[in-house]
Amino acid sequence: VLSGITCGIVGSYIVARRMVFHSSGITHASFGGLGMALYWGINPLLGALLFAAISSVGIEFASRRGRIREDSATGIIWSVGMALGALFMSLRPGYATDLTSYLFGNILLVTDSDIMWLALLTLLLVVGAVVWLRKLMYVTFDEEYARSQGIPVVRVAYIMAMIIAVTIVMSIKVMGIILLLSLVTIPVVVANALTKDYRAIAPIAAAIAVVGNIAGFMLSYACDLPTGSCIIFI
Repeated sequence: VLSGITCGIVGSYIVARRMVFHSSGITHASFGGLGMALYWGINPLLGALLFAAISSVGIEFASRRGRIREDSATGIIWSVGMALGALFMSLRPGYATDLTSYLFGNILLVTDSDIMWLALLTLLLVVGAVVWLRKLMYVTFDEEYARSQGIPVVRVAYIMAMIIAVTIVMSIKVMGIILLLSLVTIPVVVANALTKDYRAIAPIAAAIAVVGNIAGFMLSYACDLPTGSCIIFI
């Protein structure tokens, strides 16, 4: 339920700003942090979060001030992150059983602590979406107009880049790195087919994601199938 709400809200911003490839790059780059954290014996989500945050801010910086185009920076970070993750996974002694769980998700890995942090993130996103919706709309669709209204466009963009990274990492255990982008994208695309009102897209997308998550979870439980795959199928 919580991952459906967060991905629905954040996904609305991602799709509206045409940042799907950008977000995919962050998702896959986080695998590098996962692999390094598991190798050094620390919390894998902490490593993934650090890697995802640096990647997200780096891509945003490259697109605004750097000499590398955003799509090129995303492709580089994507491949380097995956390569680092695979490298450190292979350096661990024994069989890398965690690899499949993090790539495709394993809901059995979710702890009470994960749920608590995801609940806090969900609360902050819902409050933020309600309070700053109009300003966020200005930044999303017309940065020049947003600047004329005194909105700190660059600061908002970097904050949203960090929020995207946190949302992605907090949902990795449920959906996995490979499938997570679909949960961010598909509900928003369905909602956008039903309405063109940006204010309505986020709650509709969140509702669709929640229903899909619950139905997919029930299907996976009944048929003993991977949860993430069942959610995306639904």
